[in-house]
Amino acid sequence: MLAIVAPGQGAQTPGFLAPWLTESRFADRLAWLSTVAGIDLAHYGTEADAETIRDTAIAQPLLVAAGLLTALELFPQPADGFQRTGVAAGHSVGEITAAAAVGVLSAEQAMVFVRERGQQMAVASAARPTSMMAVIGGDPAEVLAAIEAQGLTAANNNGSGQIVAAGTVEQLAALQANPPAKARLIQLSVAGAFHTVHMEPAVAHLAKLAKAITTHDPRTRLLSNADGQVVQSGREYLKRLVNQVANPVRWDLCLESMADLGVTGLLELPPSGTLTGIAKRNLKGVELFSLNTPDQIPAAQEFVAKHGDTASASPLNSTPSWMLVVSPGKGEFHTAQGVEVGSRLEAGASVGTVANLRDSISVGMTHTGTITEWLVEDGDPVSPGQPLVRLYPAHDSSGALS
Repeated sequence: MLAIVAPGQGAQTPGFLAPWLTESRFADRLAWLSTVAGIDLAHYGTEADAETIRDTAIAQPLLVAAGLLTALELFPQPADGFQRTGVAAGHSVGEITAAAAVGVLSAEQAMVFVRERGQQMAVASAARPTSMMAVIGGDPAEVLAAIEAQGLTAANNNGSGQIVAAGTVEQLAALQANPPAKARLIQLSVAGAFHTVHMEPAVAHLAKLAKAITTHDPRTRLLSNADGQVVQSGREYLKRLVNQVANPVRWDLCLESMADLGVTGLLELPPSGTLTGIAKRNLKGVELFSLNTPDQIPAAQEFVAKHGDTASASPLNSTPSWMLVVSPGKGEFHTAQGVEVGSRLEAGASVGTVANLRDSISVGMTHTGTITEWLVEDGDPVSPGQPLVRLYPAHDSSGALS
């Protein structure tokens, strides 16, 4: 099974887009996305220095545009990507890249959303000097205790050996003066305490804008940074994109879901290296590919052909005459009382729960519809994205899904 992932802020480096702009198709598309975002992405991706592209309002649109356009080079026909990719995910702002790549948002919607996200997070960051610091190594419990002791937030949990602390510069300085045992601290190239309470003003702004955004349900399994679960509803995923700005990134749980799914190959979109590095420590035996330059495209396409196939691709990419409700995570499925074949349920109604050692996850209807077939039985073990029930969706007078 193939996983495609998109990196977050801090992955950008000066000039990383320069090799891609030798491709006229890429350059033309970048010019269009620059127009949509109101930012000269070609300049910032080729000529600007490290300090300039560290600016949140610049870095975030630059990263999303880079991911979307290189994905189009990898899959010139988007349907090819849907048919080959078993699961997609993005780290922090990379979630916007992933959402657009699997059809939740259009490229233009993604660029407007990330422009506003970057600008509002920059404004929030300017209210008080804040930043982020990676804590490498150490006992996880001791690391979390040391972060909490200084009033900081564990803003990113990136799996084995890496937790990112975020807060004021004074709090980070105190952590550096009292580091956890056997841990190494690295200052990150970001301009604020992202995924913490300091970003709440940005959340409020994005929540207003999200009301006017039309979404589509993802065409393949799409993981959420909030909890590592497969999210089936485009509207729900947009809501999570908004809230995630001020909440921790649980990349460790996304990695767990990839392992549960049986991912065999993971490809990271440019500027790559960060997420493949994390995967190397956490997904043992999974083959990795860091895509950074256009001359790698033939090799990347061979990698996709090796690990991506229609058998492992998501069941979400199916006929529109009926729909599937899938499991958000790994565990044991239990049906909701009174729900049976022929039941008509409203959007949001529960069809059951998936229970595991960590928690119990309610499985809700993404659209109003009638249950036509159970695909699992009560008590069956299920994996992330596994179809649980088939339903015939209800439509409004215009023919749109209810």
